[in-house]
Amino acid sequence: MVDFADTPDQGRFRTEVRDFIEQNLPGELETRSDSVFMFGEEPSDERREAIKRWRASLVERGWIAPAWPKEYGGADLTPMEQFILSETFAETRAPRLGVHDVGSTIMVHGSDEQKREHLPPLVRGDTVWCQGYSEPGSGSDLASLQTRAVRDGDDFVINGQKIWTSNAHNANWMFALVRTDPEAPKHRGITYLLLSMKSPGITVRPLHQMHGGSEFNEVFFEDVHVPARNAVGEINRGWYVGATHLDFERSSIGSAVGNEQTLDSLRGFLVDERDQQSGRSRLAEPGGARLDLADRYIEAAVARTLSQRIISMQARGIVPNYEASMTKVFGTELGQRIYRTAVKLMGAYGALTDRESAWTPMRARWSTLHLRSVAFTIEGGTSEIQRNVIATRGLGLPRG
Repeated sequence: MVDFADTPDQGRFRTEVRDFIEQNLPGELETRSDSVFMFGEEPSDERREAIKRWRASLVERGWIAPAWPKEYGGADLTPMEQFILSETFAETRAPRLGVHDVGSTIMVHGSDEQKREHLPPLVRGDTVWCQGYSEPGSGSDLASLQTRAVRDGDDFVINGQKIWTSNAHNANWMFALVRTDPEAPKHRGITYLLLSMKSPGITVRPLHQMHGGSEFNEVFFEDVHVPARNAVGEINRGWYVGATHLDFERSSIGSAVGNEQTLDSLRGFLVDERDQQSGRSRLAEPGGARLDLADRYIEAAVARTLSQRIISMQARGIVPNYEASMTKVFGTELGQRIYRTAVKLMGAYGALTDRESAWTPMRARWSTLHLRSVAFTIEGGTSEIQRNVIATRGLGLPRG
């Protein structure tokens, strides 16, 4: 059961959020033209300062971590209010600055000392975190991870390697799953550790991707000492702490709205783009192009409906499970179809990647994201794993 209508209180809150954005969003952060899309480039000093001002105004409202208690800088919002907040930010294209999900995990499982140390800097934006989960031989089967943490007095000593570590080259801290009992069954004997990226023995090596970016990294640990007090939850029970981490931010409403906005940008470009000989819009001819674009719009509406289903469940106190996997599979595969459609509709020009060339559409936005979208169905849990969840927990099929 999905209720698409706001209650009077929800409608007032939606208006409040829109009014706040209209009155407080710095001009430097207002939507920039897609023609100057800059993938992976560092923001200007002016934009950095504007982001600081914007964050300060959100901190004052408790909207950086809206679900958290007010004592930790949150706003005690209900699940539906959080959804409305995220949806409105996405619809207005206002930057939705927030805290890394590690903060919510610390909120649930962390000690009072860990909350005092890590939650305020997260809200202020003073710390950047990265996730130490995947390893060269442990991705989809994460519980097979082999990075070891051996107890040595008051410390753990870590040796091993993590891979696909997003933003590790900019991070101050990492939350990592490490094996602390190699004799235990693979889902046990794992501990969830917080560690400073400045610890001696850590080496970060960027992975250069085919779209030109390097947000993924390899991280190597060589006799890295981490205080045992940095374990979140019980030692050797970190798998269940990590599972809690994956429960947050499941509605994906920002991605669903983003897909619709991407399609609007693509449609606007194609309407304005004219054939040099006939002068007709690329969408003027019946058939192919218009039908492809129409299919993507229909799929984007389905993605938003799936997100609304998730939040309707959360509002009733139900924890989404296979439903969240459905949303993830459909949304990420839709993203791939959108960029594949974009490149196709632009013909040979769609394959150009030189941002400075006058022949490249929208500074290579479509070709770059077409290449980047390959990772959509891998990161955050592969489509294969999500389909296994849907099959076993949703359809009741036996495990293979």
